[in-house]
Amino acid sequence: MKGSAYMDVNDIWKRFISLLSEEPGVIDVYWKKSAGIPFLYLHSIKADRHEIELTIKKCAVRSMRGKRLNAETVFVRSDNGKWVYRHRFYVPQQKMFCCGNLCSDCIRFR
Repeated sequence: MKGSAYMDVNDIWKRFISLLSEEPGVIDVYWKKSAGIPFLYLHSIKADRHEIELTIKKCAVRSMRGKRLNAETVFVRSDNGKWVYRHRFYVPQQKMFCCGNLCSDCIRFR
């Protein structure tokens, strides 16, 4: 089943964590699932939440390049340079048929 259309989310996560760990100021980074929800743990010398989130977004975009994926990052908590985010990669939902309600994103307009 491997081919150009095949995608493993674990490979995306590995690339994402690798890219994050290479960022300047990042001391340690890993992810784990808790109750089925993926959490990103990041230890950084950067103290600005906005800067941390831009770094996460930049690395997520680079790790998803060429794939039809989206990423969602939600701040959970921070303490002494240790940041926790709920982070996930997901396939965007798209309409597959016309329901007849004249929706702006109707399949007929593609």
